[in-house]
Amino acid sequence: MRPWTRENGALWVVEMGNGLPPPCLARAAVTFAETQPEDVAELAAAMNLPSAEPIWQRFQDKRRCFHLRVDGQIVTYGWVTQGVECVGELERQFHLHQDEAYIWDCGTVAAWRRQRFYSALLSSLIARLHEEGVARIWIGASRQNRPSLRGFANAGFQPVVECRYGRVHRLTLLWIQHTPAAPRPLIQAAYRILLNSHERRLGPVAIGYLK
Repeated sequence: MRPWTRENGALWVVEMGNGLPPPCLARAAVTFAETQPEDVAELAAAMNLPSAEPIWQRFQDKRRCFHLRVDGQIVTYGWVTQGVECVGELERQFHLHQDEAYIWDCGTVAAWRRQRFYSALLSSLIARLHEEGVARIWIGASRQNRPSLRGFANAGFQPVVECRYGRVHRLTLLWIQHTPAAPRPLIQAAYRILLNSHERRLGPVAIGYLK
């Protein structure tokens, strides 16, 4: 473990009870699908991984991946978890309710960027998860990751909280600020997801000690 770390993040959401957001279309004809075992080698190349082993491990842990193709080629992808997911940048686990999902580790192949493929993927994921009975979808990114934040907005996600996380040795500090328009139940849900058992909340700040 590094002696210290720091991260600034943002957590956005889509609430299915408010109706599905308008679909966001890519600037080219695409096909949307859930990634299957026969797609793993190609997905590993799209993710720029040296081997497919991390993908197989994720599948074994009940994680799912979805992708868009253009002319038969994977151009963008995203992972989905329902349950518990480890978020390395914030050094914590997200604990989701049964009717919630978390989208993470998305990417677009460099040669295919700037064509709204990422936004279109998120839009397709919203529709697919809605069909499966998911009531609330979360997604997060660094606040400096402007392309991802634009993709969130294009697909219909709404910002809920921003957070600043820091750790010095084993002492942790998490500061959470909600966006003015976020409804109180969503703010409370964001706290539930973000706070872990080793932390004690004091207003907008949570202090903890990693054992």
